Amino acid sequence: QVQLVESGGGLVQPGGSLRLSCAASGFNLDDYAIGWFREAPGKEREEVSCIRSDDSTTYYEDSMKGRFTISRDKVKNTVYLQMNSLKPEDTAVYYCAADSACWAAVAGLGEYVGQGTQVTVSS
Repeated sequence: QVQLVESGGGLVQPGGSLRLSCAASGFNLDDYAIGWFREAPGKEREEVSCIRSDDSTTYYEDSMKGRFTISRDKVKNTVYLQMNSLKPEDTAVYYCAADSACWAAVAGLGEYVGQGTQVTVSS
């Protein structure tokens, strides 16, 4: 079965950290650009980060730069999003997506899209 599965979300206090995982089954994540985007109630979908397939170049939305880090684990066929210094405005459902292009993955238009994992930042 071909699918992407996110995990690692939860409730964290402001200033805390979480590491989200995006695990693939049925295909090799290395062949795809992997992007993260998020959706919060009452807000537009927001791009978060992406890692390219060819040279592993990474991209981040401005508000995430310096706080979030995207990386690949080829052995585990998983992409991670390390999130530090979390803020209440980071509260959202986070999705990962796989596509040939980062722009499609972070726009939620990826060939494969996971089911999402909830991140709540609150004291």
